[in-house]
Amino acid sequence: MRARTGLAMLVALGFALSACGDKEPEHNELIIGIGQFPEGFHPNLFSHVAQSLVLGATRRPFTAFAADWELVCMLCTALPSIDEGTARPWISPDGAEGWELDYEIRADAVWGDGTPITTKDVQFTWEVGRTAESGVVGIEFYNQMEALVVHDDRRFTFYNNKRNCDYQGINDFGLIPAHIDEANFTEPREYKNRTAFETDTTNPGLYFGPYVISAVEFGASITLERNPHWWGEAPAFDRVVFRIVENTAALEANILSGDIDYIAGEDGVSLDQGLAFEANHGDDFNVVFKPGLIYEHIDVRLDNPILADLRVRQALMYAIDREGISQQLFQGRQPVAHTSVNPLDAVHFDDVAKYDFDPARAAVLLDEAGWTEITDGVRHNEAGDPLVVEIMTTAGNRVRETVEQVLQSMWGEVGVDLRIRNEPARVFFGQTTRERRFPQLAMFAWVSSPESIPLGTLHSTMIPTEENNYSGQNFTGYINAEMDDVIDRLQVECGEDVQTELWNRLQTLYATELPVLPLYFRANAFILPHWLKGVVPTGHQDPSTLWIETWTAEAGE
Repeated sequence: MRARTGLAMLVALGFALSACGDKEPEHNELIIGIGQFPEGFHPNLFSHVAQSLVLGATRRPFTAFAADWELVCMLCTALPSIDEGTARPWISPDGAEGWELDYEIRADAVWGDGTPITTKDVQFTWEVGRTAESGVVGIEFYNQMEALVVHDDRRFTFYNNKRNCDYQGINDFGLIPAHIDEANFTEPREYKNRTAFETDTTNPGLYFGPYVISAVEFGASITLERNPHWWGEAPAFDRVVFRIVENTAALEANILSGDIDYIAGEDGVSLDQGLAFEANHGDDFNVVFKPGLIYEHIDVRLDNPILADLRVRQALMYAIDREGISQQLFQGRQPVAHTSVNPLDAVHFDDVAKYDFDPARAAVLLDEAGWTEITDGVRHNEAGDPLVVEIMTTAGNRVRETVEQVLQSMWGEVGVDLRIRNEPARVFFGQTTRERRFPQLAMFAWVSSPESIPLGTLHSTMIPTEENNYSGQNFTGYINAEMDDVIDRLQVECGEDVQTELWNRLQTLYATELPVLPLYFRANAFILPHWLKGVVPTGHQDPSTLWIETWTAEAGE
């Protein structure tokens, strides 16, 4: 059993016109419909599914999980190996047990402006990540990569101050071009505003995938052109356009009208829409359903006086008919979540606290929490304060907005007045969640890699603050010493028995303390024209576009 630390990633859910699924393909262009505009383009300052789709086509990580969930090299030549002597135990200066990990950059790797990719870029990226004021999202990765030694233009060694069980991957190390962005890093706290990824997004030297970004229409589209310096298999399309349609119903209309070719499952329509689409248009399109490590949930501001009371959080859980939601909206194909760990994951533990639909139990808990007086259907405490709770999510997402209305009705039955206030995805993810601006509840999803240790989302050191320039993804403000200890030990205690024990304890704590309100595990619906071949959903946080050069257009079917 392998413990894996990965960057969690923020994601979103997704009428009929005349069907155009069998139109003759335009071999030189592919138009992909997605539901959100990326909150940013810098690989280390943002973590967003729309961003990952675009960067998947324009960049390559050193390491990634393939569609079979195995770790592979993409920018490196080989994974570090104990047997090969490229992974060695190391003792840090302060006595911590860690790893020396050797990597080598592919000899043919160059930036999109023709500049060779070298260890100078590695050095610069590491320095940005190690500077707390820079505001990188995956700060936990850089905290562990304590030292870096550069051997030549292609070979380098990372010194990891934790002897992680899964030590080979550096998926979260998003390479930055030193020859372009080093000049923008003179004031680290201002870097997120000055980086060329935001001020000069179409600079080809920022990219090194099959495509480069050639045009950006804010909020509407992102156009990619072939990268003339790409070293791998030549992609089939001269141009790829990501067209942003934030209303998920409108996404369906766009593919039926032929305005887009393909709806990306990672950030497109919801499962219920996909099921209905297949029933109505399955002869004209290929609809692929991919269950994955995608966890829809409600983050809770634990420092809010109402929600700080565990009994209130438990009551909210008992008052949701999650099984009914799954059956009625998703035909039972999106299972109820009891913790953040998907049953598809090898480390899933089922024997945890479960909150089956029980409004009577919810009412008792709210009484015990002091919300005893009911006026006009709304509970009040002794001071006369009403039990009013606000929830936020991504505006235009039909299924989320439907779930909010269901919650409003269900919670209303037990005296909770739920208020809904939604925002465009770029604002919701770019500021509201990242800077912990939601007052009480925020509904969204995490997508993770297999066996991903939730360091960034649950460890107390990962709470975003103004002082750390909003690094980390512990948006709830969860602080629990035992959870911190479990997460720390999961990274370094590698025996199968102890790993099982720790994963079980993590999920038990999660379900008992409810720092988050679990909803369900998602399956994504990919809607493709018959002529588009080679798209392979992964079911985890590394997007299908990492292999976009294998996609082809085949006419005549």
